[in-house]
Amino acid sequence: MNKERREPWVRIAKRGVVLPRWKAWGIRGIALAGALVLCAIIIYSIVELNPLKVYGAMFEGAFGTNRRMWVTIRDTMMLLCIGIGLAPAFKMRFWNIGAEGQILMGGIASAACMIYLGGDLPAGLLLPLMFILSALAGGLWGFIPAWFKAKWNTNETLFTLMMNYIAMQLASFFIIIWEVPKGAGKIGIINQSTRAGWLPELGNAYLLPILIVAIMTGLMYIYLQYSKHGYEIAVVGESQRTASYAGIKVERVIIRTMVLSCAICGLMGL
Repeated sequence: MNKERREPWVRIAKRGVVLPRWKAWGIRGIALAGALVLCAIIIYSIVELNPLKVYGAMFEGAFGTNRRMWVTIRDTMMLLCIGIGLAPAFKMRFWNIGAEGQILMGGIASAACMIYLGGDLPAGLLLPLMFILSALAGGLWGFIPAWFKAKWNTNETLFTLMMNYIAMQLASFFIIIWEVPKGAGKIGIINQSTRAGWLPELGNAYLLPILIVAIMTGLMYIYLQYSKHGYEIAVVGESQRTASYAGIKVERVIIRTMVLSCAICGLMGL
């Protein structure tokens, strides 16, 4: 006896026609306005505060002074760079949700350089070494799930998620080793007196990280859109079987792309 096939309640399909720019931005604007209205209803119903005053306080906290504005821009750029790091993995349909752990590993590597080498190496050597080691630490942390995915087709979502918790425990371990003063449970500001390992200021303490992220954004766009590696990432993301028929070494692409993705996240740990 054949069972009647039931259609799904909700079906999502990619549009075949590109929306006009004005319509695309109009949809985004409506979504934003709807989110603000919904949040306003929740705010008023739970805490009984004026939503407009709450939104005003949020805006004041983020842009109220010159320093707050720069801090907000810097933090936004840091989140953007994490998104840049995740972009090649996501385009390959490798669902890397372990950015937190990769950032922590990059931070541990950077802190180790500052603590153990800050008094021995000049800034011209220390900073490049910190960049290299933080990227290597993040890349190595991403190599592990990529290897298992490429060889045994493990679930990358669970794998990268579980590695976040391992990285958290490692960070807690090194905080205990490096804590100042002993028993404080924190490291404090590393090399506050010598400033060894601190990023140079270009007239503004927040400007250099912003410039670095802006450059990385442009380079990642070029890499994904115009390079051979970017093309291979797109093909593997669409269909690994098609990529294999086209002569693309799928395992190599998976590992290479994931290492690059996690290395950028490791740099954010710096």
